[in-house]
Amino acid sequence: MNFMFPIITLPQSADAFTRGQLYGQAAALQIRHSVLTYAKLFACCGIDWQEACVRAGRYAPVITALDAGLVAEMQGIADGSGWRLDDILALNCRTEILPSNFLSDDTFEAAAALEANRQAGLADWEMGLPIDPHIQDGECTAMCVQGRASIDGHTWFAQNWDWIGRQRQALVLLKTHNAQGRAMVTLTEAGMLAKIGMNAAGFALGLNILRSPGDGHAPGVPAHIVLRHLLDSDSIAHARERMAHMATLGFGAASNVPCADALGEVACFELAPAGWAELQPTNGVVLHTNHFLCDTLRAEQSPMGLALSSQPRLVTAEKHAAQQGLGFEKLQSFLRDESDGFFSICRSPDPALAPQGRVESVAGIVMNTHTRQIWIAPDVPSRVGFEEIKNLWV
Repeated sequence: MNFMFPIITLPQSADAFTRGQLYGQAAALQIRHSVLTYAKLFACCGIDWQEACVRAGRYAPVITALDAGLVAEMQGIADGSGWRLDDILALNCRTEILPSNFLSDDTFEAAAALEANRQAGLADWEMGLPIDPHIQDGECTAMCVQGRASIDGHTWFAQNWDWIGRQRQALVLLKTHNAQGRAMVTLTEAGMLAKIGMNAAGFALGLNILRSPGDGHAPGVPAHIVLRHLLDSDSIAHARERMAHMATLGFGAASNVPCADALGEVACFELAPAGWAELQPTNGVVLHTNHFLCDTLRAEQSPMGLALSSQPRLVTAEKHAAQQGLGFEKLQSFLRDESDGFFSICRSPDPALAPQGRVESVAGIVMNTHTRQIWIAPDVPSRVGFEEIKNLWV
């Protein structure tokens, strides 16, 4: 099988701006695809692209305070791909721009925002059709396994990324590095600095979207910037220190970050504008879907739609976690579980829904933090194999 996502390798000698510029040039088509996807998604929430960019621009100062190099890198992405900095910021702040009630059953007035986008030259990829409200029904399931609970003594990370199926065309595998030259690999939406990935130290992370009432109300560190900053960590302990530092700047919106390291540790870091908390493993395994699990943050949960599958998926995931001998084979089975139909851990697109509203498992990823190996299923995992990505660290 030929790996279907573009692999972009950035030179170790490049500075932040140049890294971004080369990334932007290499992924220009995919970045345009991302912009058109989110322009419509925001518009269907009543936010046109111009307003989304204005909102995103408010996060630039807090990102600069955290790491000015990340702003320089995003400026490079903008220059390389032919967009503005605020356009790239809007992609990296997508979680903060989405309304705090995005996962509820609320509806939004979209016509004016869609028309504003059309006037601005942003083509509607499903002309005249709103995004189906079922798009809000579920997003991402993750499992991290400590070495003491695995079949081989290694630490494992596994996640399906569930989202709009058309965004598969925007995914890239980015091989980049930090300012000191340490390698990092991330499967991300083009134009974003990071999503799911691992660094050369064997620290791995992912993302589950959460929603809280305070999302997007005041600038804080955006969720995808949190991911990029944490991806530079040496270990869970180091990531914990970085979370504490970012908390002094505040968080822009709610999310969960599942993590695993080469020392055998795993954790989930839940965050919201109200603060953050750490979910510890149970019997060597930590699981997460799309609702708060930490006691100190449960009150931050926004209303969830009646059809949202977060709790049922977690119950199904717990059955997989209770198995003995967790490792590559069983984690593949976990990510391919279709026992709950169209709301399963492995989610196939529902043909009864309009194409623009079909949520599916866009990709699955398994990582071994000890061997630094990454396997990716570049489609709904039940349909394709998990392919090992070769030559990651050269």
